[in-house]
Amino acid sequence: MNNYEAVLIFKPDMSDQDRTELFDRFKAVIEENGEVTNVDDWGKRRLAYEINYIREGYYYIVEFKSEPDHIREFERRLRLSDFIIRYMVIRKED
Repeated sequence: MNNYEAVLIFKPDMSDQDRTELFDRFKAVIEENGEVTNVDDWGKRRLAYEINYIREGYYYIVEFKSEPDHIREFERRLRLSDFIIRYMVIRKED
């Protein structure tokens, strides 16, 4: 298993409950074939630049362990979500 870090930026107009439920679904996707080691909730922050007229986003930083093949499925599900503005998954050095 490799160590990864993901940055997820949610739309700011989501309710706290909806955002938590959606984040838990993404966390469950990771846990299907991996292990979440740390979640850092940064809260609502101003974006560096506007994305489709959106100026703020709700940030989560997730550290996890997973097999490399499973990352493709995780990113596919992130890409399909209408509530994720941007995401980035990187492999961390051991």
